[in-house]
Amino acid sequence: MTQSILVMFGVFMGITLVITYWASGQSQTRRGFYTANRRIGGLQNGWAIAGDYMSAASFLGITGLVAFYGFDGFMYSVGWLVAYLAVLFLVAEPMRNTGKYTIGDVISFRLHGRSVRAIAAISTLAITIFYLIAQMVGAGAVVTLLLPGVSEIVAIVAVGVLMLFYVLFGGMLATTWVQIIKAGLLLFTAVLLTLWVLARFHFSLPAFLDAAASVRIDGHSTNLLNPGHFYRGPWGAFNLISLGVALVLGTAGLPHILMRFFTVPSAKAARTSVAWAMVLIGVFYLTTSFIGLGAATIVGQAHIGQRLYAGRAIAYIARHPDQARELNQTLEHNGYVVPRRNSNLTAPLLAESLGGPLLTAFVAAVAFATILAVVAGLTITASTAFAHDLWWNVVYNGVGDERRNLIVARAAAVGVGAISILCSVLLHRFNVAFLVGLAFAIAASANAPVILLALIWRRFSRVGAIAGMLCGLVSSLALIALSPVVMGKGALFPLDNPGIVSIPLGFLGAIAGALLAPDRDAAAMFNQLQVRANTGIGAEV
Repeated sequence: MTQSILVMFGVFMGITLVITYWASGQSQTRRGFYTANRRIGGLQNGWAIAGDYMSAASFLGITGLVAFYGFDGFMYSVGWLVAYLAVLFLVAEPMRNTGKYTIGDVISFRLHGRSVRAIAAISTLAITIFYLIAQMVGAGAVVTLLLPGVSEIVAIVAVGVLMLFYVLFGGMLATTWVQIIKAGLLLFTAVLLTLWVLARFHFSLPAFLDAAASVRIDGHSTNLLNPGHFYRGPWGAFNLISLGVALVLGTAGLPHILMRFFTVPSAKAARTSVAWAMVLIGVFYLTTSFIGLGAATIVGQAHIGQRLYAGRAIAYIARHPDQARELNQTLEHNGYVVPRRNSNLTAPLLAESLGGPLLTAFVAAVAFATILAVVAGLTITASTAFAHDLWWNVVYNGVGDERRNLIVARAAAVGVGAISILCSVLLHRFNVAFLVGLAFAIAASANAPVILLALIWRRFSRVGAIAGMLCGLVSSLALIALSPVVMGKGALFPLDNPGIVSIPLGFLGAIAGALLAPDRDAAAMFNQLQVRANTGIGAEV
């Protein structure tokens, strides 16, 4: 199987390297490097958005959550799909018409000031690094499963180096086409696995659901179609609500998704791209349930990996394996359930059970392609935020040499890659969908309140924007640090996802700051913002 894996990896790498070489000649300016010269059509951008959005968290993480937790795992799919309604109706067209390259551009158009742009850039960097960690953790899991001689750390570093190659030489154009190819491969693979699973049940949906309703777990029959396997205990309902709010609002604040609207030539193309993305993403997320439940019924949870939990429990289990079962049951009873990385291998293991080594190699190659495409998009977003917002506009106040700006952008990509590699090594045991859920919570807390209020509230001010982003960013990061994700059973904050608390804090900070420190200039700019956001007059073309 190793030879098949290497061949398929090699084919994909060869295709993407050719694309990168072709795109490198068109990425020698800021406009080309950041936005592919705004020449990406609506249909192309829709596929690229889908490729950016259907990440390792979806293909590896969500399928694993569904395999272990059934209906509760499916809530991740629902939240991520519904979130695009907020993007379509609230932010897609205004973002395209108002901004140039980053979220900071949109906010600064209405709220002049380098401090606002600096905070927006810092928020973008924090969110993208969190998201990058999840993708690279998924890469480590896939590579070590299929190439046992390669350690997770080596796999994570290798993915980091490859993503930097795409970004440094190909810019946004290469990243876009890599994402389009990857989206097509991923959709094909997900549909193929779904049909193969249904074939095991003679294409009988009732027979498939009956099997999912009687999965053997720890010697007992478990109905994975019932809720309550993951969101349990006294805080289960709050965890579910927190996750849902974070996923719906988080997409409207994700920098690497919003940046894609700057690559299209018109507002109409922006709306078209969101519509296409929703169709493609919807089809894909429907298949995750079949893949996850199929793995639970065909492969069996015992062959995917045992459920482990957060914080100090891991070290204790390593020292006392004979007490692992009792400790896991105790933690689960108290609601401290954090899905771990072994659930990331669900889709490849299902492929091995269904089609043998060749299908496993193909699925693994697609998963690897998925990760590379997403991390490339995230890295270029982070480097753009640093070079364009912090270096060009904050340090040099929008005046400087464009060539030097590109050098800084590429250097920032290297720095972001190094930080992500280090953090990924430290957090490599977590389920990737779970980690991405935390990134969504940060985006929903820090970015979404400020973007929405800047677009719709006349009295919104610079102080409000700064207060909102800082309150959302600091509170979400602090609550994650105090949660069971990091502290385990001794957590000071009981919820795994901080969204239900940090998102209202972000809105409250923004509203309070605007009311306490009104800004006449910002209020005067509101009419200009409305005209430009809704008509596109004066927008970048």
